[in-house]
Order: sequence, then C-alpha cells, then structure tokens
Amino acid sequence: MDAATHGRENFVIGVDYGTLSGRAVVVRVSDGRELGSAAFDYPHAVITGALPADTAGGDTVRLPGEWALQVPNDYRDVLRYAVPAAIADAGIDASAVVGIATDFTACTMVPVKTDGTPLNEVPSFANRPHAYVKLWRHHAAQPQADRINDLARERGEAWLPRYGGLISSEWEFAKGLQLLEEDPQTYAAMDQWVEAADWIVWQLSGTYVRNACTAGYKGIYQDGQYPSEDFLAALNPEFKDFVSTKLDHTIGRLGDAAGYLTAEAAEWTGLPEGIAVAVGNVDAHVTAPAARAVEPGQLVAIMGTSTCHVMNGTELREVPGMCGVVDGGIVDGLWGYEAGQSGVGDIFGWFTKNCVPPAYHEAAASAGLGIHEYLTGLAAEQRIGEHGLIALDWHSGNRSVLVDHELSGIVVGQSLATRPEDVYRALLEATAFGTRTIVDAFRDSGVPVKEFIVAGGLLKNELLMQIYADITGLQLSTIGSTQGPALGSAIHAAVAAGCYPDIRAAAAAMGSEPGAVYAPIPENVAAYEELFVEYRTLHDYFGRGANEVMHRLKSIQRNAARTLAAAGVRA
Repeated sequence: MDAATHGRENFVIGVDYGTLSGRAVVVRVSDGRELGSAAFDYPHAVITGALPADTAGGDTVRLPGEWALQVPNDYRDVLRYAVPAAIADAGIDASAVVGIATDFTACTMVPVKTDGTPLNEVPSFANRPHAYVKLWRHHAAQPQADRINDLARERGEAWLPRYGGLISSEWEFAKGLQLLEEDPQTYAAMDQWVEAADWIVWQLSGTYVRNACTAGYKGIYQDGQYPSEDFLAALNPEFKDFVSTKLDHTIGRLGDAAGYLTAEAAEWTGLPEGIAVAVGNVDAHVTAPAARAVEPGQLVAIMGTSTCHVMNGTELREVPGMCGVVDGGIVDGLWGYEAGQSGVGDIFGWFTKNCVPPAYHEAAASAGLGIHEYLTGLAAEQRIGEHGLIALDWHSGNRSVLVDHELSGIVVGQSLATRPEDVYRALLEATAFGTRTIVDAFRDSGVPVKEFIVAGGLLKNELLMQIYADITGLQLSTIGSTQGPALGSAIHAAVAAGCYPDIRAAAAAMGSEPGAVYAPIPENVAAYEELFVEYRTLHDYFGRGANEVMHRLKSIQRNAARTLAAAGVRA
C-alpha cells in the first residue's frame, strides 16, 4: 500500500509504555510528522511498599525489598484515555488511521490465564504479590539469576556468551524461577508468563504473539531455541517444563502485523476495527528507527528513568556484560546489540526527593524553576573536579557491564563543605562514566561505536548532554522528536499496515531529523579522563569482587525483610 491511499493521507498511532505513564502519538505516514499526542499516568504507578488496597481486596500486603510491581489494568487505561485524546489533539478523522503499534519497558512480565486475564484480576489471587506484573526494575530475583549464571558457566551453555556471560535478575527466567520457588500455587495457576509488550498487543488484537526482540534479549531465545529442559530441571525439577508450559509461543518478526484490532479494543481507542496491530517491541529498540539510526555503529542511548543502549553490527561478537546480541533484534539482516544502565533519571529523582533541603526547593520555586533545573544551573557554574567527588551510578544495581543488581550507589569524597549541587553534578557525571564504560566494552570487543545519539526525556538537560560528550569523547546528537519511542512504534505500525516494505524504508521516510549537537571540548575531555581513572578504580573494587561489602549489605537487608515477613505480612 502507498503512504497515501484513495487520495487521502493515512495515519498511524504509536503508544509508548514507560515506567510511570503511557504516551500515544498520532503520526502521518507519508513523512512522519507528529500531529497530536496525549499521556496517561498509571493510577497505581510503581508498587514497592504494599499492594494497593483497591486491587488486593482491601488487604494490606507488604512487599519485601527490591520488589517493583504494577497493575495491568493501568496499561489498558492508556488505550482508553491516551489514544482518543491523541486523536482529538491531532484533529484527524480516526477512520484514516491504518495501524497501531506499541512499545514497552522490558523485561516486564505478566502472569496470565489462557485467555490473557492477569492473575491479579482472578479474585482468589488478588492479594498475592506474585500475581501482579513484575516491572523491569523488580530486582528481587537476583538469587535465582545467580544460580542460572553459575549453572550455565559450569555446563558451558552456548547461549551464555550471547549475553556477555551473565543473565540479569530483571529477565524472564530469573523472575519466573522466583515465582515458582516463592509462590508455587500462583505458578501452577499461571498458564502463560507473558512480556507486557506482548500482553498489550494481545489485548488489542486478541492474538498472542511473542515478539522477537524480548524473546531474544530477555527470554534467552537464541538460534531458534530456549535453554534445554535438562538445564531447567537442574535449576529446579519443577522448573523443567517452564518453556513448554509457560513461555513457548509463536515468535513474531518485528514490523509484522501480530493481528488486527478487535471490536472491544476499537471501542476503547476510538480506532477502526480491523486495522493492523504490529508485533510488540521494546521502547529502546523502536527508538533506533525513529532516530534514523539503523546502520552499524550508530549507538542510540534512550535516557529516562534508566538508559538502554542499542546498536546494530555486521558481525556477531561477544561483549562482556551486554544485555544481549540478537540476529535481527533491531532490524533484519544485522546483529542487534543491547546494553544498559538500570538507574539514571531515577537516581537524579531520588536525590532531589530525599537529599535536597527545603531551602533549595524554595529557591527554585522563587526563581520559577524546577528543582532539577535549579541544581543543574548551580552545577554548571563549577569547574570539572571542583566538587572533589566520585560517585558510582548503581543505586538501582548495575545492568552493564557487571550485570549485578546486588550492587548499590556510593559517593566518595564528601566533606562538611559538600553541597547538594556538588553531589548532583557528581551523580550526573557518574551516569556518563557508566555509559563510557559500555562504549569502551563495545570497542574493546570489536564492535566500534561511530556515532552517539541520545533520545528520551533527559536530552533536554544541556549540561548533562555536554558532560556525556566530554566523558565519552564522542560527538553527541539528540533526536529531534520528544517522543522517540512512540514515533518508533508508529514507524513499525506503518510497516505492519503495509505502507512501507521494511523498517529501513519507513525510518528513512518517517524518522526524526536530528536535534541539538554537542561536540566534546578537548580540555574537558582531558579533565574527565583523570576522573574516569578514579571511577574505574571504584568500579572494579566494589564491582569485581575485591570488596563484597555491597553484597553483604544486601544480604543483611534481605534477611531483615524475611524477619518482617515471618512476623506477618498483613497489617
């Protein structure tokens, strides 16, 4: 089908499911112009302390540390509210929409019944934490991840090097094994263990198709197969048939149509019944075509609450600590590489919420600024190294290159003269040092980084962008769109609807023009090189086994949580 059919313009909808909200964007097929958008905040946000009373039947059920859950109906509400609002904002006739596509945070898992009903919506399971969505940043499955890694190394499993030698606690198998071992009744009642990226497509189309992206990067699906039953049984005999009974399903190619919009979903969204619904995808991976970064060596960093780094390569290489390398994981015909940082914007948000005195908030309000803008302005006045601090960006664990969510944040060099803006700048720099570590790992493994492109909400912070350019030594360009993932999903929707033959062609026509460009400043590069040496010293000391204090503290914390749980989880 051509970009325009029967003499009128066609449009597609991209829906980006983030950590705290969902965003819908209406995009013109012919040129990628974004005509309207709307967002919907999840009413239950991220659940970390206790299950919400309105979904748990009135019970108060406390959660242990490192848990992060969500309520799946919040995702449906994005379709009910954000999509119609985006269409109204665009001022288009909904009948001209030819396709819809979604992207999701990953690895975010939903335990469901055969018809796709989430287990937490089954009354007898409403007060069980394991019946809820496990968000990507649920890190309580680290003990299970450790066992998976240890056994895979011991057995020499061929798939382990594809993930840099380590499987994350964030991923499908670790979270599934935790569910089995901590709540076997819920595990037995679960018919499918579904990525949220695929569950929402199921809700839209009535068809369950596993997307090739999450299956490859989060589900240990390589060369057409999952880990063997023999391997799974060695982890736990009851886990032997996990793949065949809970996980295995048709794998859908990125850009294909998973199905077509059902009557019920058409009523939710206000869209025509029967339009194409694209195979699901991950927020970071769909952003690459939105940034027109589908060629080898173009590293795209999607910077928000966390950061995901994706890049295509022509050859298969083993990169330590990557989140995976998948054939066709971003576009057909190339190896798609992924790395990431578990905490970035989350760290800055935590600091401003918990560590900044009221006087600073008052001063920011008086100046008509948000607290982040205010602290950034103060930090920008400093010379590099003036604060005397080095921080490790592990407040939410380390995704790459250490793949260890038992690690934690640290700031070295504080004194009685240290001010909030000092620590804030040190945290900005720490996340840039973390990205530099990833860039170096790619290069050292024979996967050269030729371009550095940033998308996501944090690209608006000019100081942060310059720090990243200076620390990586790479020219940094930002994506022109403020809705990179949603635009990327819209591009996939256009391909699924038959408007373009493939993702590359759609990206060329619909991708965003570049935004601001930041060149590394030579004297800043030299100054940061000295500080990066100190960062790497701390990185290796705490992260590579020289000092296990962070792991011991997590163990103490976990034991304290078990003691609390043993005393009774219901208040």
